[in-house]
Amino acid sequence: MEKALGIIDAKGLTTAVSALDAATKAADVLLLGTERVIGGPNCMSVSIHITGEVAAVQAAVDAGVTAGNRVGTIISSSVLPRPHDDLDKLFEMFSNNLKQNSKDESYINNEELSDKEE
Repeated sequence: MEKALGIIDAKGLTTAVSALDAATKAADVLLLGTERVIGGPNCMSVSIHITGEVAAVQAAVDAGVTAGNRVGTIISSSVLPRPHDDLDKLFEMFSNNLKQNSKDESYINNEELSDKEE
């Protein structure tokens, strides 16, 4: 793999959304997925996974960490430049989680619309 993997672990959803917003505005990166981790340091943590060119991912992670720390707490962050090809399986898992979360959200939104129409 020629791209980099960036990971930002945020304490709480609000912090994670702020970090992701800043990261995606700072550089040309792609969101691979998110993971909710219950039982982090006294809370729920959210892990954000982004990919792109090495310099873009580094800039995005730096911006995300700065923005996240303004709102809440960033637990940790990391940039893996050109990770090993075997990590493609991990990237696929992140992408599948993002797709599943989108499907779940779409289902919930459709159910809410159905309830309002009745």
